[in-house]
Amino acid sequence: MNTFSLKVIASNRVFFEGDASLLVIPGIDGEYGILAGHENTVIATREGIVRFTPADGDEVMALAGIGFCEIDNNCVTFLADTVERPEEIDALRAQAEWERTQEQLRQRRSQFEYQMSQAALARALERLKESNRKTRNL
Repeated sequence: MNTFSLKVIASNRVFFEGDASLLVIPGIDGEYGILAGHENTVIATREGIVRFTPADGDEVMALAGIGFCEIDNNCVTFLADTVERPEEIDALRAQAEWERTQEQLRQRRSQFEYQMSQAALARALERLKESNRKTRNL
């Protein structure tokens, strides 16, 4: 099986480091699948589900925030502001964050604050969707 070196890094921890055979990330313009030998590039990513298959295990799914992925000489580094396993998501906190950011959008004061609120709202919505999906699968 062909593999590549993968590092998945959140702002507060290294989520995964090792060899993998597949990585699927939510790009700005759609999902990207990465296999061994992929062309060198940098990809901007949005909030969404990240999936990867470690060389010695089953597929891992996680919810990631905004970030980017660098592919260089069969080494892939995915950096995001947050990376969480579905079981790590607190549904009540995600709901509260969603309500708070909705209110911030209604009270926008500047373009920067509006854009920050939009990003927070997208992150909260993704966390709520993943939390609801996790609850349905139990």
